[in-house]
Amino acid sequence: MLQLIIHYLHLITSTLKKNRKRTFLTMLGIIIGVSAVIFINSVGAGAQSLIFNQIKGVGSNLIGILPGGSEEDGPPASVMGIIITTLTNDDALAIAKQILHAESVTSYVKGTGTLHWQAQTADSSFNGVSSSYIVTEETEVGEGRFFTEDEARDLSRVIVLGSQIKEDLFGDQDPIGQTVRLKKENFRVIGVMKPRGTAGFQNYDTEVFIPLLTAQKLLLGIKHISFMRVKIDKEIYMDDSVEQIKQILRDRHNISNASEDDFSVRNQAQALQVLGSVTDALRLFMAAIAALGLLVGGIGIMNIMLVAVNERVREIGLRKAVGATYKNILWQFLLETTFISFFAGAIGIILGIGFSFLAALIVRQLDYDWDFVVSWQSIVLGFSASCAVGLIFGIYPARKAARLEPIDALRYE
Repeated sequence: MLQLIIHYLHLITSTLKKNRKRTFLTMLGIIIGVSAVIFINSVGAGAQSLIFNQIKGVGSNLIGILPGGSEEDGPPASVMGIIITTLTNDDALAIAKQILHAESVTSYVKGTGTLHWQAQTADSSFNGVSSSYIVTEETEVGEGRFFTEDEARDLSRVIVLGSQIKEDLFGDQDPIGQTVRLKKENFRVIGVMKPRGTAGFQNYDTEVFIPLLTAQKLLLGIKHISFMRVKIDKEIYMDDSVEQIKQILRDRHNISNASEDDFSVRNQAQALQVLGSVTDALRLFMAAIAALGLLVGGIGIMNIMLVAVNERVREIGLRKAVGATYKNILWQFLLETTFISFFAGAIGIILGIGFSFLAALIVRQLDYDWDFVVSWQSIVLGFSASCAVGLIFGIYPARKAARLEPIDALRYE
């Protein structure tokens, strides 16, 4: 048996060496398919780790409240880009008064615009927030100060700059007390935030912060808020606080049935669970698309092996004339396709891991907390799929070769 296997391997390798170009083209589809499956799974896992790491960096004792209802394990409707106006700052004030363990509550609205100072301009995202923002987000002002509750209530035109915006507009000059223009409104600079970097795909250093009411009335013309965050003093009170917040909002919105909630309340663990389910689904979808490359590679193997059969008709006839059986010819061609798929799968795995490592390295150079992840499941899936593709798509050419009659094959021109 061992001698027979060695004989077949010698026969296969000598045949493939004679047709290097055809062998390479046969392998190419499998290589691309397998490497794509591993690469996409790795990128998906890395992106998932980036999201999780950055959300954890925001704080583990925060409760997020967004407008729009949702399934228990599904994302809120507002996350999908739908504008929902069911939350107001009065809701936030009620929560701040009634939740015993709420250390701070902050309402948010967001927009974009261009800041102007003298001849300098800088594109920025602006945040209309409550004066409790720096407590809720656990951040600090580097220069000057943040706006007060009185300034927030009095529609004050004051602004706090992110550190990068300050550099873009003022360079080495002191910005405190200067006047900048945003959406045709003048704002007095009262502070600059300490550098914070990126968290949750949000670069805080390129943002500016103004009082919530000022942003709503002067810049956006709205009465609702985009979302709110509640900082709980101790993590052990998170679950109880979530239920209390839900009941407060139901009472305020006249909701008697939980299935009719027009808001979504999520703590950190729930948010990670929801995001995990969403990203897992995306990874599966992308991997399925990449797997189509294996199907294409399999069709390529079948077509090229059919060409190989036509080119080797006389060889097959000669082998049959000297005693080769149907099974001998069948196994020869099946082993050829499996051999090709085996090595193509191995090369695809190496390339997939290499590209995944390179992608992780590049993203990490951009200061993102991206993990290099290559799961053994994706390797096993890619490798086994490549061998299966070779076997399945090699059956038809192999049977066609094995069925040739010796006399007809020897006469073939």
